Amino acid sequence: MRPRSGTGVEASGEKQEKPGLAKHQREKLSCRINAFSVYQNLPGTKMASQDDSKSQQDFTWIVKANDRAYHEQFHTTYAWCLKKKKYAGNGIKTAKYNVLTFLPLNLYEQLHRLVNIYFIFIILLQTVPQISTLPWFALLFPLTLLLSIRGVRDLIDDIGRHRSDWEINSRPCEILTGKSFIQKKWRDICVGDIVCLRKDSIVPADLLLLSSTEPNSLCYVETMDIDGETNLKYRQALLVTHEQLTNDGSMAAFDGVITCEEPNSRMHSFVGTLDWHGEKYSLDSEKLLLRGCKVRNTEACYGLVIYAGFDSKIMKNCGKIKLKKTKLSHLMDRLVLLITISLFLISFGLAVGSGVSAERFREQHAYLFAFYSTTSSIQYAFFAFWGFLILLSLVIPMSMLITFEFIYLVNSCFINWDREMYYAPKDMPAKARSTSLNDQLGQIEYVFSDKTGTLTQNIMTFKKCCINGVIYGSQNSAQDKSMEMDLKWNKYLDSKLEFYDQQLLANIRRNDDPMVKEFMRLLAICHTVMVEEKQNQLVYQAASPDEEALVTVARNLGYVFLSRTQDTVTISELGVERTYKVLALLDFNSVRKRMSIVVRDPEGHIKLYTKGADTVILERLHRERATEGCTVKALDTFAAETLRTLCVATRDVGESEFSLWSKKHHAASVLLQNRAQELDKVYEEIEKDLRLLGATAIEDKLQDGVPETIQLLKRGDIKVWVLTGDKQETAVNIGFACRLLSDDMTILEESEISEILEPGWYSNSSLASSGEGLCKEKSFLSFPASLSHGKKALVVTGDFLDKIFHTEGSTTEEQNLSWRQRLSCCRDRNKKDQENAMEKAFVELATTCQAVICCRVTPKQKALIVQMVKRHKKAISLAIGDGANDVNMIKTADIGVGISGQEGMQAVQCSDYALAQFRYLERLLFVHGRWSYLRICKFLRYFFYKTFAGMMVQIWFAFYTGFTAQPLLEGWFLALYNVFYTSYPVLCMGLFEQDVSAKKSLQFPELYKAGQKDRFFNFRIFCLCFIHGSFVSLANFFITLWAMGDHSGTHVVGDYQSFAMVIATAAIFTVIAESMMEVKFWTVLSVLAIVISIGFYCLFSYITQSFQAFKTSPVAFQFPAATKNALTDPLSLFVVLLCVVVNTIPSLTFRFVRSFAGPTTMSELLQARDMQEKQKAVELTSHIRRNSHLRRSSYAFSHKEGYADLISRGASLRSKGPRVRSQLNGFGSSPKYTPSVDGASEEKKFHLC
Repeated sequence: MRPRSGTGVEASGEKQEKPGLAKHQREKLSCRINAFSVYQNLPGTKMASQDDSKSQQDFTWIVKANDRAYHEQFHTTYAWCLKKKKYAGNGIKTAKYNVLTFLPLNLYEQLHRLVNIYFIFIILLQTVPQISTLPWFALLFPLTLLLSIRGVRDLIDDIGRHRSDWEINSRPCEILTGKSFIQKKWRDICVGDIVCLRKDSIVPADLLLLSSTEPNSLCYVETMDIDGETNLKYRQALLVTHEQLTNDGSMAAFDGVITCEEPNSRMHSFVGTLDWHGEKYSLDSEKLLLRGCKVRNTEACYGLVIYAGFDSKIMKNCGKIKLKKTKLSHLMDRLVLLITISLFLISFGLAVGSGVSAERFREQHAYLFAFYSTTSSIQYAFFAFWGFLILLSLVIPMSMLITFEFIYLVNSCFINWDREMYYAPKDMPAKARSTSLNDQLGQIEYVFSDKTGTLTQNIMTFKKCCINGVIYGSQNSAQDKSMEMDLKWNKYLDSKLEFYDQQLLANIRRNDDPMVKEFMRLLAICHTVMVEEKQNQLVYQAASPDEEALVTVARNLGYVFLSRTQDTVTISELGVERTYKVLALLDFNSVRKRMSIVVRDPEGHIKLYTKGADTVILERLHRERATEGCTVKALDTFAAETLRTLCVATRDVGESEFSLWSKKHHAASVLLQNRAQELDKVYEEIEKDLRLLGATAIEDKLQDGVPETIQLLKRGDIKVWVLTGDKQETAVNIGFACRLLSDDMTILEESEISEILEPGWYSNSSLASSGEGLCKEKSFLSFPASLSHGKKALVVTGDFLDKIFHTEGSTTEEQNLSWRQRLSCCRDRNKKDQENAMEKAFVELATTCQAVICCRVTPKQKALIVQMVKRHKKAISLAIGDGANDVNMIKTADIGVGISGQEGMQAVQCSDYALAQFRYLERLLFVHGRWSYLRICKFLRYFFYKTFAGMMVQIWFAFYTGFTAQPLLEGWFLALYNVFYTSYPVLCMGLFEQDVSAKKSLQFPELYKAGQKDRFFNFRIFCLCFIHGSFVSLANFFITLWAMGDHSGTHVVGDYQSFAMVIATAAIFTVIAESMMEVKFWTVLSVLAIVISIGFYCLFSYITQSFQAFKTSPVAFQFPAATKNALTDPLSLFVVLLCVVVNTIPSLTFRFVRSFAGPTTMSELLQARDMQEKQKAVELTSHIRRNSHLRRSSYAFSHKEGYADLISRGASLRSKGPRVRSQLNGFGSSPKYTPSVDGASEEKKFHLC
């Protein structure tokens, strides 16, 4: 029986080594574990992060395999005495409501609007007969209607969430039940269960990988939903579980106990141990399969559920659904509060006047004392107060809120119906999932965007190359009809051929240029690509899309990578199969920025092939650099086209040199300390005196229209931040490609940022604490002058942001302080203020930059960045993404936009707006957003104006009635004024108003700045509306009072009812005239709305003032024939006309003066055109300095270190079955027997899986 060995701490020194697990790997891991143990026991030791610095008692998450009963007995307390299970089930619930909670919870949310509370208060007052001036149901019905409309809208949104939850929870999976795996649903999974995952299935929970069908229990996963990367990552099970858990019976008998950290949101860290058969094995994140990953290139794998449902790391990163309100909604709440307070004060003042008037009336008319004996003046004033409050409550009409919701709904439909945002390939139109945020689309100041799937398609295409100073790939392959004929000889031709150059192909076919042959040979050999055969076709699986593009282009041009073993690589060179013995594979890492392979060719010569970033390759070239100048020019040309570039080089290695180097390499590979550093030094010794072969250029395909959209956003003064889980180099390269970054920008990286901000973080006299901006001109005095002037861009990583968000925990000294000392420190400084100062300093610096890129950030960090900018800049933010890793960011931003991308529909389901492509964002903001903001602002302006103009006359009338709270206007007029008489012009204004066309809005995005600066509606404009409306009401009241006077007679119109109707008619025609001056975009409906408003006024006046209605209910219809009597008199018509003229003169005067004194729209547009032309020269050209770190290199920016080690150890290689390559449509001959240099047979072949 084989002794057990694992990757944990060995129990005894007699453990046998397992072939296939590299000795240096076990030594490295053992050393790491021992060091970790010693490190933990050192006093005052600080771990790498706050969450990893917990003491041993924090690791209280205990999972027992195949033991559900154990986990079900534990409960935790939350919300006072309520309890829930400690170990969550795997079912998730993102919906807000259920059948029981919908009504109370939705009403509670709606009562957060001050307007709704205000109307409920008024309705309650109207139920008191002594003070009621209007029927109680007059406001209850419209309020109920309003709450119902909003409730139904929220219900529809929540039903969509319920449907999404059901679909996710009902996904199939195989759970170990008894001694076999049974097909069940995701929701049936519990902590401690063992789950079987098949190829291309999604991981349902956070699992500890136990074993897989791959060699050494490797499992390849795609983490697109977590970090946005599409390149494969590998996870590897413990050796002990790989060896012993080989069938269903052994899985069922598995009784291991996992002790690990409590559920948390750290995506890239996991610490725990497995206790099994009396031994402990260490666990880390490399053995964990996270929920949301997709299994790739692995037929089957088995995992133990560690965290399920909302305890999983991806769900811990998903924020809660937040109630979003627009900036105008918040302003409306403040205005409603202001109006309410004003109404209380006005009512109080009028009530005091009522009490004084009543007391004076008693004194002057003592003979009527009997009528007032039961009511004192104070009581009379008390009732008058509430009467005035109800009467004046119409200043905030319910119809405004209902019309408000209708305008939002229709403008959302306009977005849904816009054919310019319809994406035919996916049959997907734009979708406004939220109908209450449209106006905020016109006020966006910051856009936070994901990269992969949002800006890019994540498809790498080989575009050009430079070989021996000659550039190839300038031809348009799509237009060359002879392409297929030229490549017909290549039976391995890939069906997705995109690169073609006839001259290069001719050079390759002649096979007489050694530089071309070496170049193509390097592309086919120097890589870590895996190959498998599907349906007699070669299928490549690469660690990064870059490598796949390079190997594929070599394949299409005749140099085909066929197979590899642990120490050989077999390729076909123009139909001739050649096997190279791999002597060493020098892996990539982010410091080296290159990879190399040392091989012995079939002729026995040793050669080194290297590819990597141009900055590291060019400095390692041989003194003879004949083609370097031409290659550098080619690199500049490629970079100017925003292609991802890298250099390739080779050298011949002598036998004696390699023998000596091999000994050094072996000595460095078995070191227990500083192994990686020593290996790098050894690599440096052989990676020198290189011969430059050329350069390659790969295009990371952007989505259509992304650069143009970002340029428009920047011209509209919208700052774009890219938040991605991808590596820094990849993100920066995409920044250049999409024109977010330009070559005249200074890129600030973490070391420079720290140097700028450190004085502000740690100095007591920091600029932040003094309230001064940290990043203004004088903040850069101590730094290079180039930073204080010109364009800047900021590039940071998630680790750096941890310091900003203060998530790394307290310092070592603070951890060792006693509680008395800590209390003293708390008195000396306010920790929260210091954290805010750090955040504010960073935000101030970032907002002075033209672009910000945050790399390697977790979903939670994305949300924290958005939250930080919102908190410190008070700015309106929009987040756009396409994957589950963007959900938290989308929920946190003021506006969330989901892209229907390759990563599924999670982002769309949690978004406020759904688009098919990033480029549609420009139309969503600059057309629909700007129009919606303009329409809502004009609607509010006009509605407040017309309400004040029509209702303020009640106050002036009170001075002539002894403050008795008697209404001046007819009750039906008050009820219908804001519903039928004046609502249709303002409704058309809110639906169809445009100041410029859609084409002009996109042509001149500078017009968007008006919404960012709240120019169309703010507190000042509200005050002007109040003044304007009050002036109209004063003019109507006193002009009519002056004209009609106090007359009497049978043919004189001077009665109370006629007086009221003249004022009412003047108010209606005044506000209609004002709407005609306000409208800039006339339609047939606009004209029809004015006609209908006047028609409704005539119709309803005739109905409500008919004698038949008066006979039916004298109390309800108190104005019989009032309008007929008033408006048949020429004097009354003259008064109405005079009032309209006087009221419109100020508006006309203001517009006339503004047309001359203020800047015209045309001059603004011409100025914007000049700005656009000035920017073109800079944004679309490239001027890259040779020694600048701005040089973009494509190689391995999305590549993960470690694949070379797997290949060298043979850990990723599977024994190959019967050879089927002869069955492929190859070059015509069966594979040849190729002996290696040492004479070993090559019949034993392996293929990567």
